[in-house]
Amino acid sequence: MNKIQLTVNGSAIEPTVEPRTHLADVLRDQLDLTGTHLGCEHGVCGACTLLLDGAPARSCITLAVACAGAAVTTIEGLDEDEIATELRVAFTREHALQCGYCTPGMIMSARDLVLRLDHADEHAIRVGLSGNLCRCTGYAGIVRAVGAVIEARRQRGIAAVIGAGRSSLGPVGSHPVAIPTTVSSPQAKHEMAAKQSAVAGMLDIPPTRSFDASLTVNAAPAEVLALFADVRTLAACFPGASITGMPAADLIEGEVRIALGPLAAVFRGAARIERNDVSLSGRLIGTGRDRLSRSSTSGQISWRMAPIDEGRRTRLALTIGYSLTGPLAQIARDGLVRDLASRLTTTFGQNCERYLNGTLSVAENAAPQRLNAVRLLLDVALSHLSALARGTRRQ
Repeated sequence: MNKIQLTVNGSAIEPTVEPRTHLADVLRDQLDLTGTHLGCEHGVCGACTLLLDGAPARSCITLAVACAGAAVTTIEGLDEDEIATELRVAFTREHALQCGYCTPGMIMSARDLVLRLDHADEHAIRVGLSGNLCRCTGYAGIVRAVGAVIEARRQRGIAAVIGAGRSSLGPVGSHPVAIPTTVSSPQAKHEMAAKQSAVAGMLDIPPTRSFDASLTVNAAPAEVLALFADVRTLAACFPGASITGMPAADLIEGEVRIALGPLAAVFRGAARIERNDVSLSGRLIGTGRDRLSRSSTSGQISWRMAPIDEGRRTRLALTIGYSLTGPLAQIARDGLVRDLASRLTTTFGQNCERYLNGTLSVAENAAPQRLNAVRLLLDVALSHLSALARGTRRQ
């Protein structure tokens, strides 16, 4: 047995391995990083592809002891990676995955192509992905998705990185490749632009589900409009939401905490706000991911305000569209989601009123409370049973 030092997804570890143990087995069996999939175990299918010192490598035929001192990045380590984020959005838009088994390795190889190809050349993309097999899609959607990300980044002025990636895939060589950077301006400015572009990319993805809701706020439209312009206060009025950063005037970084019985989910991500003060309307577009459950969500909320009761109150008409993927999507039945959204909308409206009449302060609601979905689901179930009982009595 050998003890080796590795840096896996930014964390230093010292696993003990047998000389014949492959890197993929260490990641899956010892570290529970099961996003690295095993298919052929001969270095052919590409499902086990990861980044070793910044370059793609086949982990199923790479001995762990040969990686001592190396930096390993698995698909779990790309949650916050800007290129991987854009690829996930593009894969969804272009229907570039079905069963998903090949997708982690495909994203790894596609990320390498996005870094080093000057333009979206279909032949070059197909050659670059030829070491990753997919038995579902026929590759057309995958090629379109990768090409779209390359083209979008080049149009934004993000140049290809000379010397990035590898000329071939397989076991890692003896000379590590430094992790490349695509920063052509100060790092903070580049990161902000990347987050804006990732949110902007969601505009092209229609939500899988949408519905309308409405609420009445006991305040004049001008007051409600001013509240909607203060995003920190607005977030404090929404159950479970909080703002963690505002790198740009129209870009928000935040999180929404949800409690599902013993399961706690924290969706962290970014959102962009568009407002039209003249028409009293606006839209919020956002995306978030819960690392623990590996569930992701994206969506948009459009609103329009209208004065009622001679301008003393405001009617808010909302259109809510969303997409949810991952284990938490299993509870997202349309009827339940609509009822939950209705109750959340009511709570949000009540908190807005409390803030406007001075009975709720931002400091009071600054610590985000977890949205207790179990309690809400129980309320929904009881209301449905009550309605059923009323219908039975009428018969």
